[in-house]
Amino acid sequence: MTSDDWFSLGRYVELDGHQIFVVDTNDWPGNQAKQSAEKNNTLCILHGFPTSSYDYHKVIETLCESHRVIVHDHLGFGFSDKPLDYSYSLIDQTTVAVNLWKLLGVTSAQILGHDYGTSIVTELLARDNNSESPIVLEKVLLCNGSMHIEMARLRIIQKLLRLKIVGPLVARLSSKRVLARNLRNIGVDSCYLSDAEIDDIWKTMNFNRGKRILAKVSRYTFERQQRWDRWIGALRESDLPIEIIWPDSDPIAIAAMATVIHQETKNSQLHWLKGVGHFPMLEQPKKWCSLVQTCLGQ
Repeated sequence: MTSDDWFSLGRYVELDGHQIFVVDTNDWPGNQAKQSAEKNNTLCILHGFPTSSYDYHKVIETLCESHRVIVHDHLGFGFSDKPLDYSYSLIDQTTVAVNLWKLLGVTSAQILGHDYGTSIVTELLARDNNSESPIVLEKVLLCNGSMHIEMARLRIIQKLLRLKIVGPLVARLSSKRVLARNLRNIGVDSCYLSDAEIDDIWKTMNFNRGKRILAKVSRYTFERQQRWDRWIGALRESDLPIEIIWPDSDPIAIAAMATVIHQETKNSQLHWLKGVGHFPMLEQPKKWCSLVQTCLGQ
């Protein structure tokens, strides 16, 4: 599936003057009858950095056999708006996600976050712990994200992008070739992405002149440090069931991080994906999807 195909599966929803791109499987012809009978069986997905909802193009058709699946592009990512004058705070991104789900009629859901998306999940947990969530969180699935930022092994380009002076220059000089090298280096199989897939990922990143805000978005790792007590505290306090899905060969969100999260949470299960890197839904889609389905209780 190309990024153009993916775009055709979704639509725009306006929130606070911004256009948010969302793929909602309830919109798909032939899918509504089944999902209307399972309207409370919803899976909301929060994608990672620096990619987009397109990360799930290999797995969404399988996941929607049993669930209504909703996955959107965060502001600053993919096909969503990329305003210059915006905070790109993970707090704000969480509010966007919740407001989007409310507009789509979601009252309860299971939430899956990968990479960047896991910090949005932890903010959701913080709100839920304080009885501030308008959405009933049934279960959360955490898929290799550097919530324990002190343990993360950030790539050089990640470290450079988040610097105030150097970051914008690095973003302007970024290229499809650099992207390809970095994405392939964080997989176990360096050929897990074809040239055509790299082209499509690069296309979504550059949509709406994405390079202009790439450095600003990259600073989310500092927010993980600043809000560590709130977000790690939320993980530790939550009574919700937590499914931890972790590739054992992720070079960024290393395996030891999953073990720590499992040990510090009350009601969690740890599931390993053997021989898989940072983007398991792209590198080993069948293996990843099967495990997610198990965790969803199918």
